[in-house]
Amino acid sequence: MGVARTFRDLRVYQLARAAAGQIFEASKNFPPEERYSLTDHIRRSSRAAKAMISEAWARRRYKAVFVSKIDEALGEATETQSWLDDAHDCGYINSAQFYQMDADWRSVAAMLARMIDRASDFCKYSSDTDYRGMTMEEPADWFGEKIFDSDEASP
Repeated sequence: MGVARTFRDLRVYQLARAAAGQIFEASKNFPPEERYSLTDHIRRSSRAAKAMISEAWARRRYKAVFVSKIDEALGEATETQSWLDDAHDCGYINSAQFYQMDADWRSVAAMLARMIDRASDFCKYSSDTDYRGMTMEEPADWFGEKIFDSDEASP
């Protein structure tokens, strides 16, 4: 595969997205009393891992920020594994489900760790545009209005 054009082209994003979907489906069967604890936490951490991959992609212009976001995604991925342990221990998912989902999240974590190690490879293709140096339109022009200097006569 060539250079990824969007975060959706990244295999790690694709796997995290699919794995988060599996978590969502499995957690539909968790008991109602787990709604605001285990169910909420496992869904949030799995979705956060996926979301942080996309955010890191958008921030790859700065290697340190990219690494920080990927590191956060790695933390969320391993947190998801911890919640999977709880779901399995409580009998909310069977062993086959647990081993499959845990293997997916181990793969996500391994890919994220490699992305951190190879951050320069991901960051070197980012935009070279320095947006801080760009000239912006005057705010009045944003709305099609004309603002007069105090020295100009008003209409």
